[in-house]
Amino acid sequence: MPEAAQPALPAAAYADRLVASLAAAGVADVVVCPGSRSQAIALAAARAAREGSLALHVRIDERSAAFLALGLARETGSPAAIVVTSGTALANLHPAMLEAHHSDVPLIAVTADRPAELQGIRANQTTAQAGIFGEAARVVIDVGADALHDPEGDAVRAVRLSLGWRDGEPGAGARGDALHTEPGPVQLNVAFRDPLSGGEPVEARPVEAVGRPPVPTATLHPAPRTVVIAGADAGPAAVDLAEAIGAPLIAEPTSGARFGRALVPHGRDVIAQLGDEVRRVVVVGHPTLARAVTALIRRPDVEVVVLGRANQDNVRGGGTTAVLTGRIEVEPFEHEAEGVGGAWVETWLAAGRALAAERDGGAAPDSGLSRSAYARAELAEGRTAVTRRELVTQAWDRTWPHDRLVVAASRLIRELDAWAGPKAVTARANRGLAGIDGTVSTASGIAIAHERSGAPGLTRLLIGDLALLHDANGLHVPPGEPRPRLQIIVGNDRGGSLFELLEVAGSADRGDFERVLRTPHEVDLEHLAAAYGWPYERVTDRAGLRRALSQARPGIIEAVLEGEPHAQQL
Repeated sequence: MPEAAQPALPAAAYADRLVASLAAAGVADVVVCPGSRSQAIALAAARAAREGSLALHVRIDERSAAFLALGLARETGSPAAIVVTSGTALANLHPAMLEAHHSDVPLIAVTADRPAELQGIRANQTTAQAGIFGEAARVVIDVGADALHDPEGDAVRAVRLSLGWRDGEPGAGARGDALHTEPGPVQLNVAFRDPLSGGEPVEARPVEAVGRPPVPTATLHPAPRTVVIAGADAGPAAVDLAEAIGAPLIAEPTSGARFGRALVPHGRDVIAQLGDEVRRVVVVGHPTLARAVTALIRRPDVEVVVLGRANQDNVRGGGTTAVLTGRIEVEPFEHEAEGVGGAWVETWLAAGRALAAERDGGAAPDSGLSRSAYARAELAEGRTAVTRRELVTQAWDRTWPHDRLVVAASRLIRELDAWAGPKAVTARANRGLAGIDGTVSTASGIAIAHERSGAPGLTRLLIGDLALLHDANGLHVPPGEPRPRLQIIVGNDRGGSLFELLEVAGSADRGDFERVLRTPHEVDLEHLAAAYGWPYERVTDRAGLRRALSQARPGIIEAVLEGEPHAQQL
């Protein structure tokens, strides 16, 4: 006799066990959006939060909620789950899923679905959900309404896959590097039939926390005329690597590597002077900000070594490219030689220092002035308009290792790359696809996780006006939810000034350019802040900016940038 089919669990029972198992397997944060089909999972998450097994965050807008989960996962390094109902709700997760995929952030989209009998008959809020994110979801776990048998297994599988385990492989230590891929987003699509909630809470079966998969080891050797490029998320290891192989370091501000003895001031501009001498580039992280860096990597006569992503896309050079993945061991250089070591690095450092002296000269009043004249000059300087350079350098200089700095895509991050000095700052940005989507929400997630860790610092968000407006719903924090300790610094030039730096600004009809690219607006940011309950301050000069930043408290600081002349091409 064939074995009888196992009956499916009711929605509430499956949800109770699923949420408990997600928490036990390693999910610390669950973000929930309201919805009918997902109600069992939402209620199970609320009970788990009351019991202290996970942190619950509730948001109305699914797109902002997904980026909140992204920020939480980016800061903690642990998978975060976002729970939504069926229909258009999950389509709003796609931008965050794409960013998580390209940035290797462990994110689990738990999408509630309609059962098979409602598919294809134009039932309300019903569409083909499994696989809707395409390649942005590393794996899709599709659980039909008749297959609600093993919530513990579904939860563990989702957590394992988000952390980088290969699907279908056994546990740690089984097959070494065959198991290794990068962390990333996973879709867990669960179909529920009525009743969608109700019943007594159900205990989950015990599961163990999921560890990271084993990674291979590769060795990097020194070579003549090498430059190390540290892009977003490179980490402090890039500093040690450059010093160990005797190479100059050019680091973007969100690399986490903009410090150390090998760091070249104004590095991307030094490439214009010395780049022809380079024969090898070592790329760590994801460089995206400077055309000079991209051109160097794409040169056919330059060997490119990428410390990259296992089983994912990587930076590629125009000539020979080698991709090393996993744990990198560096073979240090032993003897000074042409293009390796102190003399080679010093050539780059000297060029950078010369540029810094040229550009930074005259930034402060002449110290040779009399005391009264110096005071007048300093007062006059403080009354001058806020420039983008002043805005980004003040935000950078006020941020310390115990703080977090989040930088939105577009103009200001390029200004920061041009002017930020050496400093061991943990700066984060959504540079996977470099979109302006969800920046406020990402920063909120980072701020919540950072404060929860017990760190004493503040999270600052450096953002342009368009990126702020694009995620205005990220400012909404429902009553009773943890409010992020976040200082939002808005450089407001009333439109997309980044396009002023592109060739189109000189070739397009000016009226058309203003309308479809610069996209000016007349939003009153003070009223926007008031609508969402955020403290607000508007600054129009340098002294006001410094005073506002020195208070180091949550709120929105609007720095008016109207009338500033165009900056250098970035």
